[in-house]
Amino acid sequence: MSNTNSKKTILTGDRSTGKLHIGHLLGSLQNRVRLQEEYNQFILIANVQALSDNFDNPQKVKNSIVELLKDYYAVGIDFEKSHIVIQSEVPQIHEMFVYFSNFVSVQQVAQNPTVKQEMKTKEGFEKSTPLGFFFYPIHQVADILSVRADLVPVGKDQLPMIEETRDIAQKFDATYNSNIFNLPEALLGVERNVPGIDGNEKMGKSLNNAIYLSDSEEELRKKVFSVYTDPTRVRATDIGHIEGNVAFTYHDLFNSNLDEVQDLKDRYTKGQVGDVEVKEKLFQAMNEYLTPIREKRNEAESKVDQLLNLTMEGTKVAKNRASETLDMMKEVMMIKF
Repeated sequence: MSNTNSKKTILTGDRSTGKLHIGHLLGSLQNRVRLQEEYNQFILIANVQALSDNFDNPQKVKNSIVELLKDYYAVGIDFEKSHIVIQSEVPQIHEMFVYFSNFVSVQQVAQNPTVKQEMKTKEGFEKSTPLGFFFYPIHQVADILSVRADLVPVGKDQLPMIEETRDIAQKFDATYNSNIFNLPEALLGVERNVPGIDGNEKMGKSLNNAIYLSDSEEELRKKVFSVYTDPTRVRATDIGHIEGNVAFTYHDLFNSNLDEVQDLKDRYTKGQVGDVEVKEKLFQAMNEYLTPIREKRNEAESKVDQLLNLTMEGTKVAKNRASETLDMMKEVMMIKF
């Protein structure tokens, strides 16, 4: 690992609940690759938080760590420049979580829009929510503040978490007349979430509507040809609508041939092109975009042990920094002996 002490710090990461998809790619992963030269970057694999709603399936959480490492390698994250961190190996984070929980109320957490939405989508959680899951946003605050991050690359749906982090950091320093924490800024990858292939405004692992970085060419084609388009359009000669049409949203995101995209839009709105042509050209554009990532991910299969070793090195760096932060916190709270 290179000496990055003079650089500002980034903290971002993923829960180890499965492989990553194109929403993650545009929402955060590309920013991580772009910024790893300029910043001291920590990428946290949140396996402790993943257990909050997968506590009865620990094998899934463990297996997902390796899948994440392969996805990181595939998109161009350099394990020598970015510190990949396994959350469970940094116990300081969990102690900080206990202290930060004093600065937020149960009522505040209940109003967190991300928590409210997740409780609706997870079976049985609206009636009986595991406490570990309910408080995971405060655990995320501890993740960010443990390394005293300056910047957090996130998707739009995670903006409330950044505001929560800034609020708790300010309250802590104000309460103890200290100056320990930075106020991290959010960095958005795209202005809105990448929609799912089913038309849902969010692409998600649990929604079964995602295109994964690990998908084969055949899987990609199958998913592209099932993408939600215009439900009011019965025949290719019918006037079509672009707004809310996922096929054209993906064209805008992945098709670099702007003239082709505009031509398809013009003909679609005039009833001069069918969904088959629109999706075939979308598949070709997306496959060209994703093929280099797919090839690097296949390459990562033979590098898993090396990637795990580098991850443990990154985890040690995070642990040392978190120890410094925790010592400063306990000093001002008068519980350091």
